[in-house]
Amino acid sequence: MVRPYVRTGGQVRPERPVRLESVVIAATGPLLELGPEARRVMSLFAPDGRDRLAVADIAAALQLPPSTVRILVSTLIDSGHLASPVTAVADQPESDVLMKVLHELRQLAL
Repeated sequence: MVRPYVRTGGQVRPERPVRLESVVIAATGPLLELGPEARRVMSLFAPDGRDRLAVADIAAALQLPPSTVRILVSTLIDSGHLASPVTAVADQPESDVLMKVLHELRQLAL
C-alpha cells in the first residue's frame, strides 16, 4: 500500500480549488517530466486531447482516493498538462436561485 502523500510528492492539499465534478481536458506538453502518478492520470486521455473527464471519473478509473486525485489534477493544471474549461466555483448558481427552484419543485410535487 502506498500512502497518498507519497503519490502526490508530499503535497497534502491542492493548490487550486478542484472539485470532484470539475471537468478537465488534456493539453499538450511533454510527459517525460511528470512523475508516475501524473503520467497515470494523463494516460486516461486520448492522444489528441479531445477527451473530457471529471475528477471523480479519474479517481474511479485509477482506483485512487478522490483527495489524492484532486491534488494530482491541481498540479497538472498548474504545469499546463491539464486545463479546466470552466471552473466549478464560477459555474455555481447563487443560493437564492437554488432555493427558488427548490420551492417551485415542491409546489409542483403537491
